[in-house]
Amino acid sequence: MPEISNAKPVGIPRTVWILGFVSMLMDVSSEIIHSLLPVFMTVVLGASATTVGIIEGIAEATALIVKVFSGVVSDYVGKRKWLAVIGYGMGALSKPLFALASGTGWVLSARFIDRIGKGMRGAPRDALIADITEPAVRGAAFGLRQSLDTVGAFVGPLLAMGLMLLWSNDFRAVFWIAVVPGLLAVALLALGVREPDRKKPLEKAASPISRSALRSLPPAYWWVVSAGAVLTLARFSEAFLVLRAQQGGLPLALVPLVMVLMNIVYALGAYPFGILADKMRHRTLLMLGIAPLIVADLLLAYDRQLGWIMAGVVFWGLHMAATQGLLAAMVADTAPAELRGTAFGLFNLASGVAMLIASVLAGLLWDRLGAAFTFQAGAAFAAASLLLLALRKAEPQQ
Repeated sequence: MPEISNAKPVGIPRTVWILGFVSMLMDVSSEIIHSLLPVFMTVVLGASATTVGIIEGIAEATALIVKVFSGVVSDYVGKRKWLAVIGYGMGALSKPLFALASGTGWVLSARFIDRIGKGMRGAPRDALIADITEPAVRGAAFGLRQSLDTVGAFVGPLLAMGLMLLWSNDFRAVFWIAVVPGLLAVALLALGVREPDRKKPLEKAASPISRSALRSLPPAYWWVVSAGAVLTLARFSEAFLVLRAQQGGLPLALVPLVMVLMNIVYALGAYPFGILADKMRHRTLLMLGIAPLIVADLLLAYDRQLGWIMAGVVFWGLHMAATQGLLAAMVADTAPAELRGTAFGLFNLASGVAMLIASVLAGLLWDRLGAAFTFQAGAAFAAASLLLLALRKAEPQQ
């Protein structure tokens, strides 16, 4: 007769839920703006696709690269929360600049400040989740936070769309509304999250990419970094999904539907895929998650009719749901506990460089060879990353 276990089931901590709602509110704020920003730049400010790609690439790369420094600092001081508060605060305070923008320089400045804030909060927040979550539910915890984050990522565009219809395509008035949920996110984090005591910080300060830290990170971790960078190179900014939908004839006020659709799929899939990540081989799941990206790129390249574009957007969201929480869990599982902030930072440094290259290249291809060729190139990069994963002989440590 099997022995009956009295062990209490492991649950997801309350702090993870609060961090998820903080992410949700900030994403509402950000996506009100970002779902309209590519069209605002091209239609109102007269920017080219290359300019959009450069701005988006610099912005997203900045966020990922700054995570290196915030992660290391959070490891050194042994505190995560207040670095995250500062980061969310910068994001909230950048929002008025979009409403005031009279040229692309303003937009670049606002995106730069916003993404510095995102970079400052990302690694400490993810490291905090890893600190307080048992390994048995870590994939589910990251999936839950990502899912709540993504709820905000489709509520924001829905609000943007409704306000654009209500206010006759007044971009700037809509951008002002984005300030409110951003400030609410900062207040919830500052008042609602209590950070657990840390056993001990690093003994002395080190450069963000110190030799001692690099030596302490195992080969399995560096494999995850390489996989994440290659995959990011294959997936350029979602701004190009918005521009593709505009090419397909979607009215200005309805352009946010692209991000709504993508993020509904993302939100619905992130938590189930997070649970799946706790039950199956990570490399296998990552390979399965790349296949929808290839399908998405091929659909977006095939035709500019809205039906094909929206089908591509659905598969893009499915890819994001399958891979983003998974990669975070893989970093947490392969990095030493005392260097998790550093590990998330280095992972995002590699991904940031790849995002900058991918978005600039996508903009250049779009202007010179057309939208179809841009997405065909994305499919080729995604297929290459899938092949690299398939050829790897050994499974990374989990």
